[in-house]
Amino acid sequence: MSPSDHDPIYGDAASSEAIELIVVPRTVDVAGFPVRRALPTAKRRLVGPFIFLDQMGPSELPVGEGLDVRPHPHIGLATVTYLFDGEIVHRDSTGVEASIRPGDVNWMTAGRGIAHSERSSLEFRTRANDRLVSGLQTWVALPKSHEETDPVFHHHDASALPLLDDGGAHVRVIIGSAFGATSPVETYSDTIYAEFILEPGASVPIDAAHVERALYLFSGEIEIAGDVFEGGRLLVLRPGDPITVTARSNARFLLVGGAPMDGPRHIWWNFVSSSKERIEQAKADWAHGRFGKVFGDEREFIPLPE
Repeated sequence: MSPSDHDPIYGDAASSEAIELIVVPRTVDVAGFPVRRALPTAKRRLVGPFIFLDQMGPSELPVGEGLDVRPHPHIGLATVTYLFDGEIVHRDSTGVEASIRPGDVNWMTAGRGIAHSERSSLEFRTRANDRLVSGLQTWVALPKSHEETDPVFHHHDASALPLLDDGGAHVRVIIGSAFGATSPVETYSDTIYAEFILEPGASVPIDAAHVERALYLFSGEIEIAGDVFEGGRLLVLRPGDPITVTARSNARFLLVGGAPMDGPRHIWWNFVSSSKERIEQAKADWAHGRFGKVFGDEREFIPLPE
């Protein structure tokens, strides 16, 4: 997935003092697939190491069609893909091919440079039902010490991620630690990423262990300190304030955040770096074919934007 030239829409916080900023994602088209982009924004570029957040779908794809994001490059970041519905086949220039399904997580470290594609499988394109696709793709900016690390890909099955149940609250720890459970996904900086599914009336505490935190409300309605928020919102939380989230309906939201980055980051197309010069080099490298070819997907690619 690639950023557009337009920022999402932002608004002021509601009356709740726990909310620093509310972001209403802008809908954009990626390879014919609608996505809602919540990060980056003009008012908020990062939440912890998270510099990019896209909601994919939910979209019911016609029989014979699928997701087709052609090979494209990345530097200076890790992509994190997490699905609620559907299936995506990942291929990259390190030689990896892997399918991701609901509850799994793909972590791809771009480092000094990687190219990859994301497509639907032939089986998905030809099946008669179960054709819904939805999920989140986020980018995590790498610390300066690891911006030029070797590219690598890791897939973790849903069964490997901690799943906690407490009455009407269900929590999957995707990255980092929460409620005494720790994900096996290795990171380069302090990071938290967790999925919450709440039944009506259920409540969960969100502590202030991480300096920067935000909630992305995928669906349903939640209440925080008397204020009600609906789906399709990114709620940036104020540092240092623990909160309680209560579901007004069946609700699904994601907690993202972590430690502040070690300095500002520049982002252009699919490239993230602490150096503008490094991004210029990456642009030239892609334009002149100096990234590796994507294993099993060598014939197509997305050209460098004009």
